[in-house]
Amino acid sequence: MSYRRTNKNGWALFLLILAGIVLGGFLGSLAKNVEWLRWLNYGLEFGMENPVKLNLEVLVLVLQLNFKITITSILGIIAGILVYRKL
Repeated sequence: MSYRRTNKNGWALFLLILAGIVLGGFLGSLAKNVEWLRWLNYGLEFGMENPVKLNLEVLVLVLQLNFKITITSILGIIAGILVYRKL
C-alpha cells in the first residue's frame, strides 16, 4: 500500500474556505439589492439565541455563535477548495 504524500497545508485549506465564506457572504449581501440576483442571498441562519456568559470577577467571557449559510457562501467554499487544489 503506498500513500501519496503531499506538501499541502491543512491551514491553507481552512483559510481559503474561510475567505470563500466571507467573500461569498459579502457578495450575497450586495446581490440582495439587485432583483434578478436576490436568489443568491437565499439561505438559513442558525445559532444561539442568548449568549453564554462566564463571569470570573476579573474577566468576563461572552460567547454567542450565529451562522448564516447562503448560496453565495456555498459557492465561495467551493471556490476556496478549487483554489486549494490548484496550489
